[in-house]
Amino acid sequence: MADSDANNFTNPSTFILLGIPGLEMDHVWIAIPFCVMYIIALLGNITILFIVKREPSLHKPMYYFLCMLAVTDLVLCTSILPKTLAIFWFNSREIDFSACLTQMFFIHCSLAIESGIFTAMALDCYVAICDPLRHSTILTNDMVAKIGLAVVLRGAVLALPCPLLAAQWPYCRTNVIPEPYCTHIAVVKLACADIRVSSYYGLFVLFCVNGLDVIFIVVSYTQILRAIFRLPTKDARLKTFGTCSSHLCAILAFYIPGLFASLMHRFGQNVALHFHVLISGLDLLMPPMLNPIIYGVRIKQIRGRLFRLFTQKLN
Repeated sequence: MADSDANNFTNPSTFILLGIPGLEMDHVWIAIPFCVMYIIALLGNITILFIVKREPSLHKPMYYFLCMLAVTDLVLCTSILPKTLAIFWFNSREIDFSACLTQMFFIHCSLAIESGIFTAMALDCYVAICDPLRHSTILTNDMVAKIGLAVVLRGAVLALPCPLLAAQWPYCRTNVIPEPYCTHIAVVKLACADIRVSSYYGLFVLFCVNGLDVIFIVVSYTQILRAIFRLPTKDARLKTFGTCSSHLCAILAFYIPGLFASLMHRFGQNVALHFHVLISGLDLLMPPMLNPIIYGVRIKQIRGRLFRLFTQKLN
């Protein structure tokens, strides 16, 4: 009987998500800003999709990429927040092992896709500013579709080994995850086996996704800034830079919290666990909330269409 119990725990059917360790008494109140963030992310990204679909003048590569970003943000926040809110408000901490692996896949796949979309948008800005006469011939609808498909496939292919590797390890220490969601490293840390393969693969994905994408984005914006500074007047420089400023703000909102969370994870051993979890959660949830706000405020066409939509409703 004891052997049977040990075997069952070696391959647990469920994990226990603690939420934010050390702040269990405050979960009810912590859930409120998380819920607000989720509502803003849902309404904002659905609004972006609705406006681009309804406005023929927005049927251009930049807005197609923006729609891909909105869908990805919806998948990312929806894969995390419903379960997180259930933990905070209803103490529903159990998650099925297969559901945990599924959540892991969608989190890492969405992050990889989002990084790829930012890279594609940097390419769009580069062509629009550095080679404007060929923009419509280079970034055709077919090319945009191929880029989008490549970004999705890359994200799925790189994310799929994460749950597959996690599924093969024996779990005989504990099935308690000190977070409100299942990420690759949080799950494999519970394994009672040598998990170097998982750790090395995580670093490989980090380099292939964030590393290469950031390099491409930096090179693109270096060329963009060089082209902008060659313009003859200050007004022309400001106007041209304004076309890509929203994209730059969204990139900073995506990569800087991730960099901060990564550095804190590796060098912040003296930082309280609940602070680690909060920062990691904000790293995942801030971009889906901020992206529609950034693009809605900064892009004149979306702002104008949204204003007309509201004035029509009021009249």
